[in-house]
Amino acid sequence: MSTSPSADSLASAAQHFARSGPAPVHLWTPDFCGDLDMRIARDGTWFYLGSPIGRRPLVRLFSTILKREGDDYFLVTPVEKVGIQVDDVPFIAVDFEVEDGNITFETNVGDFAPLGPDHPLRLMHNEKGEPAPYVMVRNNLEARIDRKSFYRLVDLAVPAPFEGAVWLGIWSRGVFFPFMLQVEAME
Repeated sequence: MSTSPSADSLASAAQHFARSGPAPVHLWTPDFCGDLDMRIARDGTWFYLGSPIGRRPLVRLFSTILKREGDDYFLVTPVEKVGIQVDDVPFIAVDFEVEDGNITFETNVGDFAPLGPDHPLRLMHNEKGEPAPYVMVRNNLEARIDRKSFYRLVDLAVPAPFEGAVWLGIWSRGVFFPFMLQVEAME
């Protein structure tokens, strides 16, 4: 895949920071340099100049310098900031593990999000009324929880009181995340 000088410089900067995980993009405020023809599709596929980026290590590198400001997404370095398009959210939670009753999600780019107060679950409903669950990964960046993982979460759901009613939901790190109102009273 051929990249423009801007994409090359972003990849080079990301490589510099990749050794220690995601870069401290929340501390960087470079000038806006324009938009880059890069898009993250709803299924988590990253595209550059209309073609999928097939190299997972390169996608991982770019994901480490991703920043969200309001509804806009940017790839940033200490000296450069370029806009990219994101169809839904930038990441997909593709799996999770449960250890001692606590849930930790893994994303399609290799991030881990321990479900709890710092990484809450948000449940929306799409236009068909189907649940669309999301988990906060880092720095205002979310992952949509894939269908198989959500079904596994539903299997773990238990009834608990929440905001004056009984809900079905899951517990992780001392926080209850409700999925749906339970019709029957808790005994």
